[in-house]
Amino acid sequence: MTTSALARQGAQVKAAARVLRQTSDDARCAVLRHVADRLEESLDELLEVNAAEVAAYATSGPGRDRLLLTSGRVDAMASALREIADRSDPLFESLDASTRPNGLRVERLRVPLGVIGVVYENRPNVTSDVAGLCVRSGNAAFLRGSSTALATNRFIVGLWHEALEKEGLPAAAVSLIEETSHETAIEFMQLTNVLDCLIPRGGPRLIAAMREHARVPYVLDGDGNCHVFVDESADLDRAVAIVRNAKTSRPGVCNAAETVLVHRAVASEFLPALALAMPEVELRGDEATREVLPSATVAREQDFEDEFLDLILAVRVVDSLDEAIDHVERYGTGHSEAILTEDPAHAEAWVRRVDAAAVLVNASTRFIDGGELGLGAEVGISTQKLHARGPMGLRELTCLKWVVRGEGQIR
Repeated sequence: MTTSALARQGAQVKAAARVLRQTSDDARCAVLRHVADRLEESLDELLEVNAAEVAAYATSGPGRDRLLLTSGRVDAMASALREIADRSDPLFESLDASTRPNGLRVERLRVPLGVIGVVYENRPNVTSDVAGLCVRSGNAAFLRGSSTALATNRFIVGLWHEALEKEGLPAAAVSLIEETSHETAIEFMQLTNVLDCLIPRGGPRLIAAMREHARVPYVLDGDGNCHVFVDESADLDRAVAIVRNAKTSRPGVCNAAETVLVHRAVASEFLPALALAMPEVELRGDEATREVLPSATVAREQDFEDEFLDLILAVRVVDSLDEAIDHVERYGTGHSEAILTEDPAHAEAWVRRVDAAAVLVNASTRFIDGGELGLGAEVGISTQKLHARGPMGLRELTCLKWVVRGEGQIR
C-alpha cells in the first residue's frame, strides 16, 4: 500500500469518526448487537476461514493458540459485544459540575478520543472486541492486524461494515489495513493527522518499534511478567489450584503467571504438590527450589526477567513478604501481581506497596481481563500510568472536555 493510499484510507476513517461521535447511543448499540447476531449466524463460515489460516501457520505454541478461533471463542466475542452494548453510555457524562462565585457554571464531559489505531498480531478476537469498544464509545477503529490472520480479520470486519451500513453509518468507522508489511506498520504509527491514540497488542519487537517510530500518542499494552507469591500463611491446596490456573489455563496470554515466589516456611510442602499438579510445566528454580525439587531446571537470571508465554514457570524461594515485593519491583513489568495469603496485614501490604496496574489477593492473575472485570471487553491492558492503566474499556477510550456556561460574564 502506498503512502497516498494509506493516507486516503485514514482520511475516510477520520471522517467516519466525526459522524460516529454525533450518532445516538441507540444506533451504536444496535450495530454491536447486529454484529453479535451475525457472528453466531456465520459461525461455520468464520471457523472455516480461520482454520485455513491456522493450518498455514508456520509454528506451534502460543502464536497458533492466539490465532485459533473455536465455537466457544466466537460465542465469547458475541457475548462481549452484547455486554458492551448493555453498559451505560460513556459519552457526555458530567463530572465535577459546579458554579463559580461569578455565576459561571462549569463541568467536564466525557467525549470520544476520535480515531483509535491498534496494531496487533494474530488474535482475531481483538478485531471484534476493539471494534465494539470503539464504536460504542463513539470512536472509529483503525486496525492493522498481522498477515497470518488477514482472511479472518477481513471476514469479521465485513460483518462490522454490514452492521454499520444497516444503521446508516459509514463503514469506515471500522477499517482494516490489508497491507501487512513492516513499512506500512511504521507508516501507520506516524499518521499524525489521523490517529488520536495508538495501542499495540503484541510482543517486545512490536513495543520496541512503537517506541522508536510512533509520532502519535500511544498506550503500551506491555509485557506481562506476572508473579504469584505464596505467603507462609497461604491455604496451600488453594494455592496449588490458583497457580496451576494462572500458568496453564492459557499460557500464551499476558495475564498468565510467569514466576511463582514461595515463602521458605512452606516451600517443602508446596513445591512438590505444585510439581505434581502440573507435570506438563517446566519448573526453573533457584538453588533453594532445587533442594526441594531436584528435577527442576536451574533458573538463570534471564528466567526471572522473561515473559515465557509457554508452559514454563520460574520459581524462587524467599524469606519474607519484603523479599517477595523487592523481587516484583526488580523484575515485574507492572501488569498483574498476586499474593496468596490468609494474613490480612500481608494482603493489605501487598495491595498498597506493589506497583502494578493490577494486584490480586487469593485469586488467579488470569482475572485481569476486561471481560472478567465487568468491562465487556478491553482494547488492551495498559502498563503505563498516563492516560489509562490496566484493562481499557469504554471510559478509557474517552477524554474530558471542559464546558463553561455563562450569562455575559467577562474577566
